[in-house]
Amino acid sequence: MRKRLVSAAIAATAALALSSPGLAQAAPRPHAPNVSVLAHGSSAGTAVVSGQNKPGTKLHVDGARTESVHTLQIDYQVQQTGYWCGPAATRIALSARTSPPSQADLAGQLGTTVNGTDHIGLVTNVLNANLGTGWYETKQMPNDPPTQAQRDLLWRDIVLDVDNNYPIVANIVAPPGNQPPGYPSDQTIYHYFTVIGYDDADRTVLIADPASFGGNQIYWLSFDQLATLIPPKGYSA
Repeated sequence: MRKRLVSAAIAATAALALSSPGLAQAAPRPHAPNVSVLAHGSSAGTAVVSGQNKPGTKLHVDGARTESVHTLQIDYQVQQTGYWCGPAATRIALSARTSPPSQADLAGQLGTTVNGTDHIGLVTNVLNANLGTGWYETKQMPNDPPTQAQRDLLWRDIVLDVDNNYPIVANIVAPPGNQPPGYPSDQTIYHYFTVIGYDDADRTVLIADPASFGGNQIYWLSFDQLATLIPPKGYSA
């Protein structure tokens, strides 16, 4: 509730916030290639970065703003272990606003084990602790398929958060037949990834996916599909 009450004030001071090193979008990291998002379009299924699945891959993703599109500038890393999707997705989100800790440091903060990161509430707490803010809240989507109210709230959260330079971290369940690009089609994948933008015209969302399945690291996903991937888990927004 707190962030809803302060969102108008944050929007009014956005220009000032973006001039402050502590709140600004993170500067490009050395030796991380720049990726221009809109050079590829924003329709669902568009891969901004595909086929690059080298361990330790790092990218600097430029932000973009048009009449219908808003994407955030972030630093991307492939998750460094098979069970660090939570730390990696959290790191991507933090990188929009600050120089983030390492995946290993965040794994410690999240209590991540070989079984993964237990629940989305841990991500919410770590995001707020590292940013020194109470912006992030945990939103549950227990209904599968989600209710219209849950879908409407998810879209409002994406727009509000991206417009205020806060990426969203989503905990997803991707079964065969309902998966983002490159996912192993014979497995149900339990995963965390980061939502870093939206296109209001195409009704798509930009995903920074630390798993890099099939080398798909940055890609556009339909909002409708995102809404079906989150249940019965939740997201930090």
